[in-house]
Amino acid sequence: MNEQKIDFGFVLPHWFYWGWLAVMPIVMIIVCYALERRQFAKDGTLPQSTKHDDPDAYVATNPIIRVIDWISDHSGQFVAFWTINAVFAYAFEVIARYIFNKPTIWVHESSFLLFGMQYLLAGAYAYLHGSHVAVDIIYNKFPKRGQYGLDIFTSIFSFVFFISLIGTSYGFFMASIAQRERTMETWQIQYYPVKVMMFVGGILITLATISKLYKDIKRFNQLGRSAS
Repeated sequence: MNEQKIDFGFVLPHWFYWGWLAVMPIVMIIVCYALERRQFAKDGTLPQSTKHDDPDAYVATNPIIRVIDWISDHSGQFVAFWTINAVFAYAFEVIARYIFNKPTIWVHESSFLLFGMQYLLAGAYAYLHGSHVAVDIIYNKFPKRGQYGLDIFTSIFSFVFFISLIGTSYGFFMASIAQRERTMETWQIQYYPVKVMMFVGGILITLATISKLYKDIKRFNQLGRSAS
């Protein structure tokens, strides 16, 4: 009895998927910087960066903190460009499914994994720019110096959580690499890169927490000196 071979149409190669996610954001960042430099050469202006309206938000930093902030900022820019891939992938799925009657076996899973890794890696960027969700019912009742003091106190719990995340995710990705883990769907792409991103994301957000703690301590001391 002959088995009928199912035609899935075009199937994105695994190596291309991972390679594209690694290279494409770097190319896009370089292109964006080149366009900014071109704009500066043309009219002498650059797009204005987002600044905090609070004058107390500024604090002088050291080279290590600036490097951490640079990593946090660019890690967010890096994964932000991944979203473009999901737009084109789902457009391809719609065309393949409804026009050529050949639904893909990889678009949904590729986008699902992409958004999961994006969520894991974007935490440091969100932490740097104060974009994480916070319950400010009590926090906003404190004076500015008290808010920084509360941030310093609560950072202890943040470190406990993030260090636990690093330790746990390290075990996950080491086991996944040892097993050469793949997804259970038809595409069966390697799953251990996702576990690696969990570990890397934990490191990035821990570094961002160190940067924020340093700045909060500096701001707390600055406000204390100005009040005395």
